[in-house]
Order: sequence, then C-alpha cells, then structure tokens
Amino acid sequence: MKVNAVVFALLLTCTLAAKEVAKRNKKSKLYVPQIECDIKAAKIINPEFIAKCPSGCQDTKYRVYGTDIYASFSSVCSAAIHSGIIDKSGGKILVQKVAGQSGYKGSYANGIQSLSLPRWRESFIVSEGKPKKDVQYPSTLEYLSVRSPSVKGGTSLRREYLTTAAPLPGTKIATSLPKPTVMTTESVSTALKPTALPTTIPTTVTTKAMTVATAKPQQAIHKVRDIGSSHVHPAYSSVAAVASRQVQAVQGRTQNQAFRSTSSYASSRNNPRANAGVQRQELIASFRKPANSPANLALETDLWKSGSSLFETDFSSKEDLVPKPFEPVSQGNPNCKVDLSFLIDGSWSIGKRRFQIQKQFLKDVAQALDVGVAGPLMGIIQYGDDPSTEFNLKSYSNAKDLKNAIEKILQKGGLSNVGRALSFVNKNFFDDSNGNRGSAPNVAIVMVDGWPTDKVEEASRLARESGINIFFVTIEGPDENEKLNVIEPNFVDKAVCRTNGYYSINVPSWFTLHKIVQPLVKRVCDSDRLVCSKTCLNSADIGFVIDGSSSVGTGNFRTVLQFAANISKEFEISDTDTRIGVVQYTYEQRLEFSFDKYHTKQDVLNAIKRINYWSGGTSTGAAINYAFEQLFSKSKPNKRKIMILITDGRSYDDVRGPATAAHHNGVIAYSIGIAWAAQDELEAIATDPDRQHSFFVDEFDSLYRFVPRIIQNICTEFNSQPRN
Repeated sequence: MKVNAVVFALLLTCTLAAKEVAKRNKKSKLYVPQIECDIKAAKIINPEFIAKCPSGCQDTKYRVYGTDIYASFSSVCSAAIHSGIIDKSGGKILVQKVAGQSGYKGSYANGIQSLSLPRWRESFIVSEGKPKKDVQYPSTLEYLSVRSPSVKGGTSLRREYLTTAAPLPGTKIATSLPKPTVMTTESVSTALKPTALPTTIPTTVTTKAMTVATAKPQQAIHKVRDIGSSHVHPAYSSVAAVASRQVQAVQGRTQNQAFRSTSSYASSRNNPRANAGVQRQELIASFRKPANSPANLALETDLWKSGSSLFETDFSSKEDLVPKPFEPVSQGNPNCKVDLSFLIDGSWSIGKRRFQIQKQFLKDVAQALDVGVAGPLMGIIQYGDDPSTEFNLKSYSNAKDLKNAIEKILQKGGLSNVGRALSFVNKNFFDDSNGNRGSAPNVAIVMVDGWPTDKVEEASRLARESGINIFFVTIEGPDENEKLNVIEPNFVDKAVCRTNGYYSINVPSWFTLHKIVQPLVKRVCDSDRLVCSKTCLNSADIGFVIDGSSSVGTGNFRTVLQFAANISKEFEISDTDTRIGVVQYTYEQRLEFSFDKYHTKQDVLNAIKRINYWSGGTSTGAAINYAFEQLFSKSKPNKRKIMILITDGRSYDDVRGPATAAHHNGVIAYSIGIAWAAQDELEAIATDPDRQHSFFVDEFDSLYRFVPRIIQNICTEFNSQPRN
C-alpha cells in the first residue's frame, strides 16, 4: 500500500509539472509584441509578424499612404485602423510585407485619410491578428538600427586564414597531401595574446593577419608575399621558418613553391610528389618530442624573439621587402556627383570577344569618371534572360578596385531582355541599402548589342517617373532588312529620358566603342541636363495664396494652414528641390515667407504654423498680382510654378485679368473655394481644364479631402510633359 501511495504521488507530481510546463509553453507561444502608433513598417525587418497596437493611433500625425496595400513608410497601426482591422482602441494585427507598387491611391475610411503616392519601394498589407497554421511568428521584432555600430577604441582585429605547405602549431601531422581549404575571414575585437608552443608541429600553416578596421573590409589575402612582417604573429612566422627548414633538410631541396600565390600553389598541390608520404613521416618523427624537452623549450623561446618574421625564411625575394610608396586614393570628381548604373548586355548574341570589349569600355569609363565617395559612384547590372546585379553603388569607391571587379565579370548568356532589366533597376537598384545617396542624380546607361528582345516603353516610363535618367548606347544596330525583326520600333526614343539626341549614342562598330568614352562621361556629369532626376515631388516652386479676411475666422484659418502644411509634407523640400512660399491677403497683401527663406521640410512646416491671422476684406485679384511679383517672378528657370489659392468668398476686385497674366507667365493655378466662394471666380483663377484645377467644399473641415487629388494632379501633369 505504501509503495502504491508513493507511486501515485509521483505520478500526480509529474502530471502537475507537465501541465505547468505546457501552460508556460502555451503562454510563450501566444506572446505578441506591442508596437507604438508612430512605428512604420519600413522600420521593422521581419517580413511577416503579429503585433499589438495601442489605442489612439487614429491621430492625423500618424500618416498613411495607400488603400488596402500601404507604402512601407506608413504608420502600421494607423493603416490597420484605415483598413478596418482594428478600431481606435487598438488590438492585434497581422502584417505582411509585399513588393513596392507603382502607385498608391489615398482614401478616407474609418476616420483616417490616407494619402496618395506615385511610387514606393516596399509595401505591406494588414489583416486580422490570428496566426496562420504552421507559421511561427516572432515574439520580439527586429528594428532597423539608426546608426552603425562602432568598434570600441577605434581598432578591431581581422583574422584571415590561408592554407600553405608550412607547419602550424596545434595541428596534427597529415600523412598525405592536405586537401584544399577554403579561405575565410573573421573579425574579432580582442587583443592578441602570446600562446605556448604546442607539442606537435603541423604541416599546414594558417596565417593570421591583424589589421585596423576600415569603412570597407579589405580583400582577402591571395599572396603570402604581400603580407608584411609587422602584420604576422611572430609565433606563426617563426614556426613556419623552423618547419620549412626541417622540410628542406628532409626533402633535400627548397620549398619556395609552397609560398607562392594561392593559384600556383593550388595547381601544384593537385599533383602529388612521389614518396611525399614517406618524407612527411620522417618529419613527424623528428618533431615528436615531449613538451618539456630541451629542444622544444629552446624552440618555444626562439619563437618570441623580436624581429622574427616570415620573411627570415628566405622564401621571399628582396623586392618584396621594399615597402611600396603610399598611393593616395582619389575621393572622386566633386563636379560629377551622380549615382550611375550600367546595364550591360550579356546575351549570347554579343559573343565572347565583344563582351570583353564591353568590359574594357566600362573600365575606361570608370577611369574617366574618377569614381569616389565625393564624386560619381558606379554599379553594374548584367542582363540576358533575366537581370542580376554584379555589384552595387557602395561596393567600390575608387576606380582601381572597380576596374578589377569589372575584369572578373563573367558573361551570363541568354536573350537581350532590356525591358526586364530596366524594371529591375527601377525596383531594386537605386535603393538606400544599395548605396543610393539621395542627393545625387540617378543615371542608368543601357548597353545594347543590336536591339532588345522584349519591349522597353512601359518599364522605361516608370523608371523615368521615378527620377532615373536613362541613356542608351546602341552598338551595331539593325540595318534596313533587320528592322523587320525588331519587336518595338523606335525603342530608343521610347526609352530614353528625352528624345532630343542627348541621351542616346549609336556606335556603328564595337571596335569604335572606345571613341565615345569622353562624350558619354561629359553628358553624364552635366547635372543641369539630367532633367529626369526631377520628379513631380522635387521640382516645383509652390506658392500658397491664403484668404485672411474677417469671414474666415481664427479657427478656420488654422484649418487652412493645416491644409497647406499637409500638401507641403508630400514634397521633397530643399533649396534645390521643391520650395514653398506663402502670401496672406485681405484688402492688402503680406508676404509671410518667400521661396528662398526655408530649405528643410520641418522649417517650412514650422513657419506655416507660426502665421498669424490677419482679418479684413477680400481683394483676390490684387493678391494674385502680388504673389506673382513677390514669389513667382523670382522662381528658378527649371522650376514648375504652382499657385494654390484658398478663399471663402467673392472678391471685391477683378480676378480674371491678374489670373490670365499669371497663366501666360507659366503659373499653374489651383483654386479652392469654401462656403461663400464664387464658382465663376474659382474657374477664372484656375488653369484649364477647370475640373482638374478648381475645387469647392461647403465647410473648412472638409479641406483635407482635396490633398491627395491635388498631389495626384500635380504629378499627372508633370509626367505628361513632352519628352523632346
């Protein structure tokens, strides 16, 4: 009975413990991380996750772009409210990252106004926060770090491993030739400490080179003779020397071949020498001594003599010991700051010889550009059936390294699918993670042998609308008979940034390709002519003309200012991009601030917020004249002049004459009327067609609805400009 009672107690205890463990495991599986209202999807690395949103995320300061599919720099929780997955009280949501869209349409839903956007590189969708079957969701989310981690003390140690034919401490002797070992690189941050000599000397040396960490990792060591004595641990160098002399004594000949370049060593080690195993066994016998033997202690002491070096073994020529003069690396041509992508033809039609000519051309261009961090940066995409990135903008920051990388490019083969390559560039290449600097124009130069095997027009249009300046270099184009085989006639004019001949170069023969290096570099570096860098969001002078009359009132005036701020937020604002100015009027006019006053988005938004309500009559015609004189007459020649006028009543003076004069001087006018504004005056002020430039609402609180429509109209007009 006692035994049974004990067994029963044990079973009960185990059952309770198992239930407790299962309960804890269940709880851990159900844990959902919480995110804040201002967290954007782009800041979270996880491609799919479940998260919990707090309450209060319906605030207008948390911006949302798109409908159903949202741009990744939207607030995740606000997007969830907009889509109806949760309400303002918060809750659990499931987020999935998807590809970027060519356009995002704004809409009003569930108390949130989402905004439109022409294009973005990444999107996400939101659904009910229920886990899918057999899918593991993270309990903690990974966020993009704000700054790169730095190495403490400014120094890190870098270990590089290279197999050679000399012995190394701590490794057993092999009785046959060693197999090829893959070179690896390892970064460490600890100081190197001396270690005691092991009892067995191996037949393979591993060289550890310690260097100060730089912005980019150095290339792996390929030649032992390139390693200076100051970079080699004395223990390893002395062991290599002693062991090498032992090998010489046993084999009766020099072993210099073992310390040649890795390529020559690789070829020699694939051909085993006769009796190599016997010789190595003799070497083993000579080295197998107790750790505390006098010979071993003497060797261990000798390892730490100052000046001990790999080069003391006579395996290196005297020329290798002479330090090379320091060659300063160019920071690049500051007068040619562009982010450049070459799309090179890797199709079978080009052939091996012409592909080599194409690579030589790229190397000549890299040299002529003077690639560097303060000047142009260059990446390469090779296309055939499908495109692939050979290296991106941040891979190489000087012409020498870039030319070496170009030489190593291998031909892909396949068709000449240029349209697919342009689409790849637009969606993937000019991304911040690939080294895109933002402040430099984006340029894509397409090399085409003959003609493309797919259509390029649509992919090119989307790339141009994204701000990419497309150049075409066509070599040995189709003759009159071959033009019948071309899928898309006039493909060059349909693809390039402008059709005036500046963006296209036709080369009659591959053997004369070198002649266009300088002309092409000159065109690429002329940033004033790279007009496709200008998009609808970074190429305008926008002047707000705001009615400050008595009928508006203080509260409504603040609503109008918020409307102006919401429009301004959508643009890229700087002294070289979009600029903002504001005029307030009653009977009189007042310049609140000019186009050249503020150069950042935040400064502009703060300035709008500080505008004080004036109060008075309504002289809209005089305000239009004043805005032209004080704002638009001082616009830059390459800027689109856009006037957005907001009024709540009929003007005391004529608006048609001033509006017509503004139109004739290149001003694109939008008129927004509220409450008692006169429809005929709004149409007279607006640029034709009126339906796209004139808007009316009954209440000030409804102004926000026009923000996405105005942005969309501005971009549509910009993208429909003639390309000649």
